[in-house]
Order: sequence, then structure tokens, then C-alpha cells
Amino acid sequence: MVGVVTPEISEVSAREYLDELAFLARTAGAEPVMSFLQRVEHTNPRTFVNKGKTEEIAVFVAANDITLAIFDDELTPAQMRNLEKELNCRVIDRTNLILDIFAGRARTSHARKQVELAQYQYLLPRLTGMWTHLERQRGGIGLRGPGETEIETDRRIIRDRIAKLKEQLKKIDIQMSTQRKGRGTMVRVALVGYTNVGKSTLMNRISKSDVFAEDKLFATLDTTVRKVVIGNLPFLLSDTVGFIRKLPHDLVESFKSTLDEVREADLLLHMVDISHPGFEEQIEVVNATLGELGSLGKPTIMVFNKTDIFSFNRKDDDDLTLVKRENLSLDDLRRSWMAGGNDRKVVFISAKTRDNIDELRKMLYGDVRRIHAARYPYNDFLYDDV
Repeated sequence: MVGVVTPEISEVSAREYLDELAFLARTAGAEPVMSFLQRVEHTNPRTFVNKGKTEEIAVFVAANDITLAIFDDELTPAQMRNLEKELNCRVIDRTNLILDIFAGRARTSHARKQVELAQYQYLLPRLTGMWTHLERQRGGIGLRGPGETEIETDRRIIRDRIAKLKEQLKKIDIQMSTQRKGRGTMVRVALVGYTNVGKSTLMNRISKSDVFAEDKLFATLDTTVRKVVIGNLPFLLSDTVGFIRKLPHDLVESFKSTLDEVREADLLLHMVDISHPGFEEQIEVVNATLGELGSLGKPTIMVFNKTDIFSFNRKDDDDLTLVKRENLSLDDLRRSWMAGGNDRKVVFISAKTRDNIDELRKMLYGDVRRIHAARYPYNDFLYDDV
């Protein structure tokens, strides 16, 4: 795995990105062996990293029988070709890896078509030197889905396939839009957050359903919608695909219909993994994606999850060093995040151990009831507080 430190990316952040890349690689079925990091002013237009680092990686690849090199940023077609020649192994980038995971995780026909469209759009400018024949399948990470074709005809074949997939997805989008309208005017709540923060686990806790949940990235691709009743008050709860840094633009475009659940939601449950050392940046990534979807200003409850595994480096009373994020206790973080008053709704829970789930349910009930009362002011008296 290869990353870079730039004036915009600190070494601490770059190493955290590589740790996440390793998690992505394990999710895809690879075995991470070594990470390389280089400080650069600008990435090398020919090989992404500079010549010396490329040679160092090539020596390690040859000495350890490495079969795959994964770069943390998106590579140009030329960079990918040059790196494969220099390193003498297959080279993929973060986008290719995420697409491969999506290809392996997609379960419904709709999700498979969305992923296939994103794959073809990613592969189209990278065909030269990568494919020899579309009818022959190759295995391995980064190669699930589309096959191979002769270079003189592959672009036409893939463009035709892209056009066909877009038409099929357009029809499915219309069907899904009709389904959403058919749900009536029930209050809609959407779970959003970074990938692997526990959204599906919380979905199971609140809705008492059996949504697939696993300690891997992108365990959920297909949006799941369940009817939930709290205190005789019904509403719809949807579990959506998790966000991640550098989420491929083609995937965002392909999953527009899935993300419509977020756009049309009346209330968002923004889940955060409080045990993750970089949870603040994950919040920023989610907020940036919500901003792209036009959903950042929606009523939101911040749900800090995984309190059961939170840990910190305790600061001794006689220690004169500055108090930093890494030595704040859970109570410190709870006080700091809940200090915003009534305009900031925050709750700390553990979906796994059910800790504080009742407080979340009461908070959720209060917000849903307010939305419901504004929509149906004549029957608000029907519902009792929980």
C-alpha cells in the first residue's frame, strides 16, 4: 500500500488513510503486507511517487513475491501503466479497490447494475494495456464485473453497455420513486454516517429487524427501509450505504437513487464511531457528502456509537502537557459535544450492548412526533410520550 504526505495532508492523516486502505484491502480479500509513505510537494505525473521511492517499492515487491500494489489516491491511466512496468506487479488505486468491494457486496439486481455502471465509467479511460478480450474473465481484486476486449472495439462495447445500464437504472429509479410516494406521508428517518460505524446494528436494535451487519467496510449497499413504531407512533427508518473519504464520484452518481432516501428524509440520524481516533474528520466527510446531496440542513440527531470500546490515554494530574483529543475521556467528549444546547441533539450509545438505546428512542420519538404533529395537527393527541 502506497500513500503520500503533501502540504495539504499531514503525516498523521496520511498514515490513518493507509490504515483505512489496509481495512479496505482486507475487506476485499487481500493480505496487507507493507505500507510505503513519501513526502512530496506534488505527486509525480509519471509514477505518482518519485523515482527513488518507486525503486524502493520495486525491490520490496521482487523480494517478497508481492502480487498487488494499492495506491491510496486515484491514478491516471498513464501512471497505472508506468507503475505496473516499474513494479512488475498489478497496480490498482483506492477507487478501483472500493469499486471491487462494491462489486462483491452488491446483492440486488439494482445494486449490481449501479456498481457495474460505475466500474465501466472508471475503466473506459484505462483500457489501453489493461484488457485483451472482453469474453475472457480474469480473477482477482479489482477485476470483478467487467471482462476484457480488444482495444479497437472495447470502447464501443463499453459505451453501449454504459448507455444500456443508464436506461435500465432510469426505469428502476422511476419504480423506486413510485414506491417512495406509495409509502404515504409517514415521517421518514434515515441513518447516515461513515462506513462501519454501526448503522445496520442500530437499525436492527430500533426496528427489531435482521439487517445484515458485519465488522467490514460497506457491509450494506442496498437501502433497507423498515416501519418502526415507538409509543404507537409509526415512522419509516432507512439504512443507507456508508460514506468514506475519496468516495468515487462515479459511485455517487450511480447510487443517486439509493441516496434519494437521504434527500427525502425528514430527520437524519448521523452515526459516529466515537472509538475511532479520527472521528471528527469522518464527521466532516459525511457532512461534505450530505452537502453535495443538498441534505446538510435537515434536522439531525448526532448518535455517537461504540461507547463500549472507547479508550483514551489518561492524562496524569501532575502532567503539564496540553490536553489533546487523544487524552480526553468519554465524559469530556460527552460534555463538549452536548454543550451546544437545544439546537444540538446529541446522544452517546452502544448499539452492540444496547447501552443508552432507550434515551435515543425517546429523543427519536420526540423529533418524529414534532414532525408528525406539524403534518397532522388534528391527531397529535393520539400519541403518548414514551
